[in-house]
Amino acid sequence: MDVKQEAIEKRLELKGFLQTGTKYELKDAHDLTVAYTPGVAEPCLHIKEDEDKSFDLTCRSNMVAVVSDGTRVLGLGDIGAAAAIPVMEGKSLLFKRFGNVDCIPLVIDTKDPDVLINTVKLVQKNFAGINLEDISSPKCYEIENRLKKELEIPVFHDDQHGTAIACLAGVKAALRFVKKDLSNVKIVVNGAGAAGANIARLLYLAGARNITLMVSSGVLNKDYKRLDSLQAELIKTLGQETKTGNLAEIAKGADVLLGVSAAGAFTKEILESLADDAIVFAMANPAPEVMYEEAKAAGVRVMGTGRSDAPNQINNVNVFPGIFRGAIDVQAREINDEMKLAAAEALAALVTDEELAEDYVVANAFDKRVPLAVAKAVAETAIKTGVARKTEVPY
Repeated sequence: MDVKQEAIEKRLELKGFLQTGTKYELKDAHDLTVAYTPGVAEPCLHIKEDEDKSFDLTCRSNMVAVVSDGTRVLGLGDIGAAAAIPVMEGKSLLFKRFGNVDCIPLVIDTKDPDVLINTVKLVQKNFAGINLEDISSPKCYEIENRLKKELEIPVFHDDQHGTAIACLAGVKAALRFVKKDLSNVKIVVNGAGAAGANIARLLYLAGARNITLMVSSGVLNKDYKRLDSLQAELIKTLGQETKTGNLAEIAKGADVLLGVSAAGAFTKEILESLADDAIVFAMANPAPEVMYEEAKAAGVRVMGTGRSDAPNQINNVNVFPGIFRGAIDVQAREINDEMKLAAAEALAALVTDEELAEDYVVANAFDKRVPLAVAKAVAETAIKTGVARKTEVPY
């Protein structure tokens, strides 16, 4: 049975991957009075006096919603809210498996950003955090930015930031391996959608200064007809308002080539034109810009993809469970840039200098150290930057 059929069969068998569970066993009448009336009135009154106690006295303390409108689901496009549920359910499963974060899928049947934003605002008091997922750009920027301003719990669009953090971590570790410095290397990012634009942005925040962001027609510049707000900000930050050139021209001599674009975009000629000891992360899914074996044959020193069947998987599953674990454990009000950079540094540091190898610059998703390392870095940084309600990290 191939994996597509198995994905259907397993869901038919289980009727989905999620179910509710309880922490308190109702054995007798006394337990019932504690769990429900009359005992339940007391926590209600405590929360009435101090709403933040809802994080300590209810399931809200460990509850995240994965929110989507179904307008950009995986590589499938705008398939609607109901068709997006399997992805949100799968994401919820990953939250629980890798971060022990309780999570529910919450699809909202609208394409109107204002309706989605208002709906999330109305239900926010059930949750400790909101993970936005599979929302088309550019409206995903508006939705995240407004929710970050208008909610008092962390909001994180994983398509933007999860991949960016995972990519930055891989780049930092790979550069340690090839003994190059982030501030000096030439970096090309092919693909300027939500993931690519945020990869470029986070690399810049981390200290990279020679970054070129590309679209299918060439360098992203002021003449690009579909320029969104983040892209407009980046062309100024990166100094490429009037810069031109196609990928083959711009990639020559690059130390780092990153792809969040389309299958086959990185040709043999492009790869052979890169600098010595080049790093290539081809992250288009399910088919990357170049396959692992082809890139290695073309002389690439460190190669990674988004796939689990090749070394150096650049995958946001290494990021979002730990990000939310750390944020909600200190009851953070937001996930800021400092927390994202700390998460990337913690991930990169998991592979020691002695362990680094061409086929090992990224920790495996099933490495038990990953979520805790990310969570600890995020929680500590939340406290340092003043966005946490709690002042002690619980691990």
